[in-house]
Amino acid sequence: MVDLSQLRQEYGKLGLSEADANTDPIEQFQNWFHEAVADNLVEPHAMVLSTVSPESKPSSRVVLLRHVSHEGFTFFTNYLSRKGVELNQNHAASLLFFWGQLERQVRVEGHIVKTDSSTSDEYFSKRPRDSQLAAVISAQSKVVESRKVLEDRMTKLSAELDGKPVPRPEHWGGYILIPESIEFWQGRPSRLHDRLRYRKVNNRWLMERLSP
Repeated sequence: MVDLSQLRQEYGKLGLSEADANTDPIEQFQNWFHEAVADNLVEPHAMVLSTVSPESKPSSRVVLLRHVSHEGFTFFTNYLSRKGVELNQNHAASLLFFWGQLERQVRVEGHIVKTDSSTSDEYFSKRPRDSQLAAVISAQSKVVESRKVLEDRMTKLSAELDGKPVPRPEHWGGYILIPESIEFWQGRPSRLHDRLRYRKVNNRWLMERLSP
């Protein structure tokens, strides 16, 4: 058994001060995101989405950020999946980005709304064809008898739509997480990490430092 107490990483590449941080958390996020892309991180747009069931049981999974603006953080998925069902019943959700190479993480908390259908149509049309087909045939999060069942469905639909565009299924589309709190975490030596949190207060962002 590995002694987990010895698995320690000392951070100290960078710092995060109030003076250096942007007063707008979305612009601050975009600055950090561009740095993650420039540093060639693997899938810097990967984020952990956490939702809560009606029984107050949390669940998390990795999804991909597809757009960020002052409106919020946009991703796409199956509306009938576990996360889709939970988001339909409880609009509160959170996102977590972890960029280990830069010793950074970003936590976003807020509520979810669906994108309009035209936005979902536009993004769906840009997906690879096989991804479009998979979105149609997959009853995401439901039990399936075998992988062969999925592959047979894929082969059948591909043949049926040969030479035709794949229509976006009604059960697939986008969500926007509208942030109410965004926290930027920068690893520092001796676990005295920098944590700057932005909270929406009277429709304005308040920046405050949190203890590590």
